[in-house]
Amino acid sequence: ATPIFVEPDECYNLDVSKIERAITERTKAIMVVHLYGQPADMLPIMQIAKKYHLKVIEDCAQAHGAEYRGKKVGVFGDFGCFSFYPTKNLGGFGDGGALVTNNDVLMKEAKIYRNYGSERKYHNQMVGINSRLDEIQAGLLRVKLKYLDDLNRERQHIAESYLKGICNTNIILPKKKQDCSSVWHQFVIRSGRREKLVEYLDRLGVHSMIHYPIPPHLSEAYRYLNMGTGTLPITECYAEEVLSLPIYNGMTEEELSYVSDCINNFSI
Repeated sequence: ATPIFVEPDECYNLDVSKIERAITERTKAIMVVHLYGQPADMLPIMQIAKKYHLKVIEDCAQAHGAEYRGKKVGVFGDFGCFSFYPTKNLGGFGDGGALVTNNDVLMKEAKIYRNYGSERKYHNQMVGINSRLDEIQAGLLRVKLKYLDDLNRERQHIAESYLKGICNTNIILPKKKQDCSSVWHQFVIRSGRREKLVEYLDRLGVHSMIHYPIPPHLSEAYRYLNMGTGTLPITECYAEEVLSLPIYNGMTEEELSYVSDCINNFSI
């Protein structure tokens, strides 16, 4: 398949207003990422998908437990995809993931595909892969799942503290959408002097990360699309300015205040 990229909105998710102009007669699906734990605007996305008879795949890898209009993400599209990588809001000891769907046909096909393309051992019905979640990871995740809501509430408290405590006018804070409940997998700010800010925070002992420095359309993998610099200006601007601040379960009020003070004292 050939991906058609669409610019993000101010919350870093798919800009709904730009979807329809990207649809062609060859379009098969809309792939939606709930980036940084913030739900995408699923109602209009599903309306567009219905209008053009398209499948919808939700990437919920960073959004375990996030809600859109009172419903958990992952249940709107034909598939919801979750990652259980250790750094995720619901993480295992190692790699793993899950698909959720209400479509019995898709469920059966996915179960076959993840097991070498077979339902019975050595009887391959299609080309498949080995993508089974092992029992140890599943056991750990079942225990951690009970605490997911509490862990997410802790992240929400940290994010709210940042939003209230950071008042540097040179820093762009993340925006929250109405009718949405973000689980703040990352707390991402923006700065036109990001590299200086990274160096400044590093000197003060504050770890920060860039999620993500290279837009997909400018990566080696998609060079064949011939999309050079400037073709997706909003995406490229975000990639040059975004910076993730520390956010993790167990973060103390003192640590929160320290990071906020460091950001507030940063000058261009």
